[in-house]
Amino acid sequence: MNTSGEIPCPRCGAPVRVYRNPLLTVDIIIEMEGGGIVLIERKNPPYGWALPGGFVDYGESLESAALREAREETGLDVADLTQFRAYSDPARDSRHHTVTMVFTGKGRGRPQAADDAARLEIFGLDALPPDLAFDHARILSDYSKSLKNRV
Repeated sequence: MNTSGEIPCPRCGAPVRVYRNPLLTVDIIIEMEGGGIVLIERKNPPYGWALPGGFVDYGESLESAALREAREETGLDVADLTQFRAYSDPARDSRHHTVTMVFTGKGRGRPQAADDAARLEIFGLDALPPDLAFDHARILSDYSKSLKNRV
């Protein structure tokens, strides 16, 4: 469903069509040496624990956005970045219709909360906090199942 409307051109006043399209985001499942994954507690609404991630900037590749967001929110460099899955349920984010590409990778460095992260912790997949933001419970469930299928 691509709904559109019109706004006046700020220069000439002619009608200009405006399209509403989903916004593109990335999320990163960062695996730490010794086990566990990195989650951040969001400092902005919607609150809760979340995978590090955010919006893709214009002119930026998905991979670059994932690496940037990981550094900005966790202070970590990420090695072995791999696409996991895309998620596109229009209700996955209460603020906008977003589509996310989820990546996995190995965290390098000492994690610390920064940017949009109020706190940061490392959780085992069997001990996740109950208040996960967005559709991150589904993403992490799918990820956990994928790990079991590899064995």
